[in-house]
Amino acid sequence: MAEYETITLDATREGIAILTLNRPDKRNAFNSIVIDELTDALETLEEQDTLRLVILRGAGKVFSAGADLEWMKAAQHWTREDNEADAMKLAEMLRKLAELPQMTLALVQGAAMGGGAGLVAACDVAVAMKGTKFSFSEVKLGLTPATISPFVISAIGARWAKALFVTAESFDAGYAEKMGLVQYTVADETEMAEMEEYLADLVLKGAPGAIRDAKNLVLDFAGEPYSAALSKETAKRIAARRTSDEGKEGITAFLEKRKPDWAK
Repeated sequence: MAEYETITLDATREGIAILTLNRPDKRNAFNSIVIDELTDALETLEEQDTLRLVILRGAGKVFSAGADLEWMKAAQHWTREDNEADAMKLAEMLRKLAELPQMTLALVQGAAMGGGAGLVAACDVAVAMKGTKFSFSEVKLGLTPATISPFVISAIGARWAKALFVTAESFDAGYAEKMGLVQYTVADETEMAEMEEYLADLVLKGAPGAIRDAKNLVLDFAGEPYSAALSKETAKRIAARRTSDEGKEGITAFLEKRKPDWAK
């Protein structure tokens, strides 16, 4: 795996990669270097056909405090065009995370503020430790959570997103689970490790191509109205899966009462 300054990218066992925000002294806050390195790492992961799961976590006591203050201070002196180009890098990095073909799992502790919560929202599954704090506090600074908003709205819905964006209310892991920003909460590091292992075992039982295509169902069909055209497209996609090598192997393995090739 590549060497980075602000993140690490490691393989822990076959089929699993761990992407870690590695600025614990800065509470894993974002700056342009972090965004560039995350983008590079995500582009690398996207091309790894043997990878089944990408785990995203933060080093130290905090997942991510959001934007780096020095980075935000410097942005005040940039032109609007420069600010737009800089923000576009963050928006595209989040899109790449959301569109990874592998399952993505965020393991969250301490705090996930602003862009840090945006990372959580862009992952497929998120687990937060009890006591973790979340906030979209941008309006307190005269800003808005623009670049992360599509992913947050997709995760928690328009009504919750609007409430949290305009109030900048801080909330804990329990509320994050209630609204869907995370799917699971755990009591401590031991339970976090157990949940990580449980979810990893689940995803390794699924066919890699089927997982990729299942994610695309949500990306492509969310919000689409029912229609004959939509029915036709869904029929085409399941037909493609039934006739795929994975589909044939999966059904054959089930009938023969054995594990499919990808689960061995």
